[in-house]
Amino acid sequence: MTDEAIDAAGVRGSAERLWARIRGGDLGPLPVIVGLVVIWTVFQLLNPVFLSSRNLVDLTMQCASIGIISLGVVVVLLLGEIDLSVGSVSGLAAAILAVGFVQLRWPLFLAITAAVATGCLVGLLYGYLHARFGLPSFVVTLAGLLGFLGLQLWVLGETGSINLPFDSWLVEFAQQWFLPAWASYVVVVVSMAAYAWSLIRRARRRAAANLESQSYREIALRAGALLLLLLAAAWYLNLARGVGVMFLFFVALVVAMHVALTRTRWGRAVYAVGGSVEAARRAGIRVDRIYLSVFALCSSLAAVGGILAAARLAAANQSSGGGDTNLNAIAAAIIGGASLFGGRGTAFAALLGVIVIQSISSGLTLLNLNSSVQFMVTGAVLVLAVIVDSISRRTRVATGRA
Repeated sequence: MTDEAIDAAGVRGSAERLWARIRGGDLGPLPVIVGLVVIWTVFQLLNPVFLSSRNLVDLTMQCASIGIISLGVVVVLLLGEIDLSVGSVSGLAAAILAVGFVQLRWPLFLAITAAVATGCLVGLLYGYLHARFGLPSFVVTLAGLLGFLGLQLWVLGETGSINLPFDSWLVEFAQQWFLPAWASYVVVVVSMAAYAWSLIRRARRRAAANLESQSYREIALRAGALLLLLLAAAWYLNLARGVGVMFLFFVALVVAMHVALTRTRWGRAVYAVGGSVEAARRAGIRVDRIYLSVFALCSSLAAVGGILAAARLAAANQSSGGGDTNLNAIAAAIIGGASLFGGRGTAFAALLGVIVIQSISSGLTLLNLNSSVQFMVTGAVLVLAVIVDSISRRTRVATGRA
């Protein structure tokens, strides 16, 4: 058999494996991608401005802060737990940043560190209470939602609102920093080269272990298609202001979290605990430490998201982290594909889910529809995502893939 025939057979085999996974209930990001295409098509037909490069640039910048908060929620969901206080923690972090930097005249780096450290301590408290006393995460984080909202109001004091200087690098980072066109193309090419190399290394390891692996042609096709797609996206965004540095920071965090979850012992332990706590404990995993680390990571990311949200508005006030921040962050994680039942999902769920959430918000805003419609549409999409997750889980159980 020739090399071309071997590669062709490998591609066909991969397609057959993909179809088998779909039939077995392992849908991956497919429902989210299909839903996103439908949403974009509908809004573009209703308002041609929706898919303009300028609006898409604004959409990406709106995704960053909520997306980072949602990224932490994804990791908690992998354990089969929930954090209802991410909005309050993000608002508290914004208040600490503003008071420290503006009123107390701390160096900006110190104010940011204090805000993120506070978020980390909150998560460690949640993890300790959950692991030591068996408190359900729903209850302890619901208490945190109320308690840290009150602490946020106390930190802000009687003024209730503090403006951040527009000339600070943090505000410029969140509002004005965009990659030059050539830099965006370089980032895409380098990222895809690293992605292709990771696929090649994985294929080599599997082949050395006599396991089924991807062919080099399949890897080239997969990486090449993604490269063309991302180059086209960068080119289109560059027709307006370009790729925002804050959005790139969010994507970098998603990729880093993906690597941590899939390539480290800690990440494998998170999936194991989410799949079965008792089985993970019998396998020698320190379950208590996993809970501590995951809740601390979630609250730290919530603090980072709150800092960036305040920087984008150039202000921290009593409504920071309030409104729909909490609900959108949790909804984005679920809509993006993180399972409520634990043990299934990826870091990219935060990226996909927040794009869906912000696309709905942007589209309805362009149609001059008020927030009531946005809440109803987002709620309907969330219910649909949970239904898909439930059906795929039942299918996996029925086919023995769970």
